[in-house]
Amino acid sequence: MSVRNRTDAWVPDAHGCQKFYIFPPEKQMLRSMKDMEIYSITTTNAVIGQVKDFYFDDAAWVIRYLVVETGVWLSSRRVLISPITIGRPNWSEKSIPVSITREQIKNSPNVDTDKPVSRQHEIAYLGYFGYPNYWGGGGLWGAGLYPDLLQANLGNDGSSSASHENPNHQDDPSLRSGNAIMKYSLHATDGDIGHVHGLLVDEDTWAIRYLIVNTGNWWLGHQVLIAPEWIDIVDWLNSKVSVDLTRQAVKDAPEYDSSATLNREQELKLHKHYGRIGYWRREVKYEVSVSPAQGGSAALEVAARRQPH
Repeated sequence: MSVRNRTDAWVPDAHGCQKFYIFPPEKQMLRSMKDMEIYSITTTNAVIGQVKDFYFDDAAWVIRYLVVETGVWLSSRRVLISPITIGRPNWSEKSIPVSITREQIKNSPNVDTDKPVSRQHEIAYLGYFGYPNYWGGGGLWGAGLYPDLLQANLGNDGSSSASHENPNHQDDPSLRSGNAIMKYSLHATDGDIGHVHGLLVDEDTWAIRYLIVNTGNWWLGHQVLIAPEWIDIVDWLNSKVSVDLTRQAVKDAPEYDSSATLNREQELKLHKHYGRIGYWRREVKYEVSVSPAQGGSAALEVAARRQPH
């Protein structure tokens, strides 16, 4: 399990159970997925390949897999890497460590990354690595915010107690290519805004927090941020994103500077401008309980509780 920039604490309850409270960090770093496409995926002593694309969940707007080109050691086969296995990236060296081996990747289920990834493909992939399902728990990842919390469901042998039975609509594709959404056109309630130029992703949760929009000829030389929650509808067939905002509101919003790191103060100004509640105020505190009878290991119970606003 990777170390996250969170405020965590063990607190005993009245029944002698140790409860590990996991709070979202006050400051979360947002990264451009465009920059990450040249990053290397590494194990302890070997390079697996380079990030070429990523798949995100079009309901939750969370990145579920990185698409990695393996290179000559595996005939340049493209494989999927889940954030569940990803550790803390080394941003200065442009590398992302994973806790799986080359051999595991070599023997993993083949997925044609040129076609939509179905739920059936995901079930096979997650089952092979022993990962629990990330869907159905009410959080971004299972019942939680962070992909590494799903490791709590793994036994000592790395196996998962989670069910991998085929859910309803298992073949309905819900994963979208990050490369494909680039150049999607953006439309306000009263006209065109521009096109998707990039995505800003939370480095801890892998949630897409903003679309970076190039305003093009309408407002030459400017970029603005649009949160997924402000999207009214996405027309995937016609590559079109519609937002419940006016052109004037977008033009009057704080401008985005891609050369500087976006901080929480700037995010507050942006959300205040649009009269929207920030995603950080909707985040959840997670509680993991371990009873003394379990010896501090074995099964972990994960519950989600909403933070007060």
